[in-house]
Amino acid sequence: MGAMLREKPVVARVARTVVDECGFEAQDSDVCMKLKQSGRELHGDLQTRGAMCNSACPYLILGATVREIAPDVGLAVHSPKVVLNFRGGVPTPEMRAAATQRSLARADHMLSNYIFKMGANPGLLALANSIKFEDTHVLSREEIARFGIDARPFSETAWTLEPAPRPYIRKFALARKDNATAFRTMEWRLFCENKDRARLMYVRETDPGAATVSSVIMMAGPERSVALKFPARVGRFEVWSDTIAPDPMKAMLRAPRLQVGEGTLTPDGKTSLASFDIDTVGLQSVWTQLLASCPVAPAGARPVAAWPGLGRAPTQ
Repeated sequence: MGAMLREKPVVARVARTVVDECGFEAQDSDVCMKLKQSGRELHGDLQTRGAMCNSACPYLILGATVREIAPDVGLAVHSPKVVLNFRGGVPTPEMRAAATQRSLARADHMLSNYIFKMGANPGLLALANSIKFEDTHVLSREEIARFGIDARPFSETAWTLEPAPRPYIRKFALARKDNATAFRTMEWRLFCENKDRARLMYVRETDPGAATVSSVIMMAGPERSVALKFPARVGRFEVWSDTIAPDPMKAMLRAPRLQVGEGTLTPDGKTSLASFDIDTVGLQSVWTQLLASCPVAPAGARPVAAWPGLGRAPTQ
């Protein structure tokens, strides 16, 4: 299967298919499974959060020339299990042990050649062989990068709607630290305070070896920006947030990408700004859904429905 992927110019990703027609039924429930097997045309979404690619699946992923593993996906490996079938009598324990070793050696040889051919790090196989078949080892982001499964320095999820008691929109990302193999986590949460005002929260992991961030700004192009305030520190995380007025929110919805600027103070008292981009995939759709649950804006406020651009696809 991996060789078949290598023959085609495909991008391999990991996600779960969530069928809309199943409603509140679990995706693996009898009702939902019967619907999936009915042959009907169904509608659904691909969701990365909590999706798993285990056992042989990470080897399959290696077949694709482009591999994009979302930061909220799990990849897990373990050693192979050998099932022996003997004919013509009952084998002795010594015969069974020898046959098992030959089978494992043959499997290792095949996988080793395959991993080398796909341009990945053979350390993946060594790690898998150190994990009992009955167990699994979930690969860290550092291991995913080191073994060549997905070596991108930055990975991000789409904007998704979280159906919590107070619904909100969520985006998660991992970024490689400067001159290091480790990654730091970032998360954005977008709340609807009322139909005329949103609140953006940015949670960033701090790096003890890096300069202290003194300011954070979100930009939807050079003319629209939101300066976030730093009210709280939770463990090794900083929480920056502020409200968003209609015009900046409109600009965020229409922009294909957003810029995140993190400012640090230099010894001479000036601010050095480092920035990176995040995409807006899914933001327009989930924001429209979130608005449906928002309370009415205070009397006299400008209604969100009148915001220019709302309801149109982001400009590409």
